[in-house]
Amino acid sequence: MLVAVIVTCEVLFWVLVLAGLATRYLLRRPRLGGWLLLAAPLVDLVLLVATVLDLRGGASATTAHALAAVYLGVSVGFGHSMVRWADARFAHRFAGGPAPAPRPRAGRAHAAHERRGFLRHLVAYAVGASLLGVGILVIGDSARTEALLGMLRLWSVVVVVDGVVSLGYSVRPRPAGVGGRR
Repeated sequence: MLVAVIVTCEVLFWVLVLAGLATRYLLRRPRLGGWLLLAAPLVDLVLLVATVLDLRGGASATTAHALAAVYLGVSVGFGHSMVRWADARFAHRFAGGPAPAPRPRAGRAHAAHERRGFLRHLVAYAVGASLLGVGILVIGDSARTEALLGMLRLWSVVVVVDGVVSLGYSVRPRPAGVGGRR
């Protein structure tokens, strides 16, 4: 059941973002579009409430509960930048806005881009890991929280690897002509 709520929340998040952008640029109602964009994070609140209610009802924490915490963390850490990315492309495509700048592929600019992405990942991790930790502490039964602890361990490894790779570009920037398109 919780997996369906997670999927529904993800779909609803993007529906609200697209509705906000369409309202802002196609219908030329920027204020209403802004309100729709502001409503998108409220979907996260629905997911948080659904997860808490499920766990308070006595359910053992599953991978779905752990994914809900990860989803909420990623939404906080990356949500604003994802909406900003979509807004720039929508404005360019439908409102004559400037073409979005391409992602830097080499040099110091690429290293700075990677550092910013890693910082967003750290924010996502801090939020998600906090939710996982609170769930583990509140439930207080290691048999019922195995999935939460497993996700916390896995995500910790992913964050460390992301940090090594992302920050590695600051030590040794990628040379021009490497990394796909030129």
